[in-house]
Amino acid sequence: MNPIDLRSDTFTLPTDEMRRAMAQAEVGDDVYGEDPSINQLQERAAQLMGKEAALFMASGTMSNLVATLTHCHRGDEVVMGEQGHMFWNESGGAAALAGVQIRLVPNDDQGRISPDDLAKVIRPRGNIHFPPTTLVCLENTHNRCSGGVQTPEDTKRVADVAHAAGVKVHLDGARIFNAAVALEVPASALAEDVDDVSFCLSKALSCPVGSLLCGPQEFVEEARRWRKMVGGGMRQAGVLAAAGLVALDTMIDRLADDHANARRLAQGLANIPGLRLDPERMPTNIVIFEVDEAVAKGPEFIRALLQAGVKVTYPGQQSIRMVTHRHVSSQDVDEALARVSGVVRGLRGARKAGS
Repeated sequence: MNPIDLRSDTFTLPTDEMRRAMAQAEVGDDVYGEDPSINQLQERAAQLMGKEAALFMASGTMSNLVATLTHCHRGDEVVMGEQGHMFWNESGGAAALAGVQIRLVPNDDQGRISPDDLAKVIRPRGNIHFPPTTLVCLENTHNRCSGGVQTPEDTKRVADVAHAAGVKVHLDGARIFNAAVALEVPASALAEDVDDVSFCLSKALSCPVGSLLCGPQEFVEEARRWRKMVGGGMRQAGVLAAAGLVALDTMIDRLADDHANARRLAQGLANIPGLRLDPERMPTNIVIFEVDEAVAKGPEFIRALLQAGVKVTYPGQQSIRMVTHRHVSSQDVDEALARVSGVVRGLRGARKAGS
């Protein structure tokens, strides 16, 4: 039985064209700013995001950490959604390494935060009792909210509140091209009203490594110092940048295929008794659904899926996450649905027999 890997689009492999470009890449020492492939990638990334400059990073987590270090001082407060990747999945780096306090506000089912909620929690400078709010972090698409997208208008409403209070806005745009394709707008439109934006090459764009942090020239120059401090100076990393250049040329438009497969997957799961989800709330390549406890506890369900050759991830409680990507075809989706249906029937049957 061939496994169907729906754990994440981080499991994508570089294309043959990427491998050739990597083998032939012109390289130099990037710590000195002399790697031509990285310089070309940074220029291209900045252009796509509508920003002055960009900086190549090892990962999205590093991009988010360096953005926080660049914008904030120790003891400052950073506001983000309660389901934010930076809060859940980055090992507490903002607190441990940047020394900032995280304040959480609610996310809706698409990952948006309310401008009114934000306005209520922003704390000004000057009161010695409070940590000043210096940064708001947004996410688009939203990992823990079923790949939800935020429109340019959504982002502007939040950014306007932050900027009116003198607070900067960082956009964790790890999958921003998924949002751009889903909304049929340029990625730059999604980053227009934020101070800086990061995006990943190593997810659905299929590169082996890499993230770009984009923003004003002065911000990027300071971020370069912080990147060096946290160990992100990678010398002849043009071999990685070469794959990124291929990705930006060839891998963005095909994200629509992943979205179509995710819709097919979500619609099929919604038709399996004991599974709960709304396919209309999952606009990109991430499908999160709930398993009825009458079927199984979440971890038990995941173990049964693994035995059936379907690999998934576990956001917690009764939630299951599946992600479509370049290595998942429509035929794979149909086969995964058949296996999931069989697992649900098997678990229900075992419970009835046990009772």
